[in-house]
Amino acid sequence: MTIQLRGAYLSTLITLLVQFMLGMATNLFVQIPTNHPGANPPEYFSGVIQSVTWAIIHGPSIWLVAHAVLGLLIVLSALGLLFRTIPTGNRLAITTSVIGALAVLAAGFNGGSYLNYHQDFSSMIMATFFGVAVTAYLVGLFGLPPQQESQTSAAR
Repeated sequence: MTIQLRGAYLSTLITLLVQFMLGMATNLFVQIPTNHPGANPPEYFSGVIQSVTWAIIHGPSIWLVAHAVLGLLIVLSALGLLFRTIPTGNRLAITTSVIGALAVLAAGFNGGSYLNYHQDFSSMIMATFFGVAVTAYLVGLFGLPPQQESQTSAAR
């Protein structure tokens, strides 16, 4: 089970790093229109849904489309990792996967907030929660118990 969790932590971390690079490319090279479906909504959550849907279907750049799609996949990955750690009973793994999942959700909602309101502060909060998620997953990865050799490999 530890080997599977290590793989899940590592793949989530790698995906987060790819997402960060896509986010930087989006930030530097994509001009997001201020008037698109979901922009300046009267209600935040419906605006996020409209904005993210617009970004995926009609985004002005492949960078934005890839960033939005991968963001949704990372949410699924973070929740999947959380549900894999719960049965282990390992408090550190559960705690770091909860913190990581919450940070991923917070980063995602601030990405949606940026699409809604075009405030740079939302982008900064998104990057901050990325850092929290990466830190949580690194602590979880290195906090897993060491791999134990099987009886056959120990006898060699």
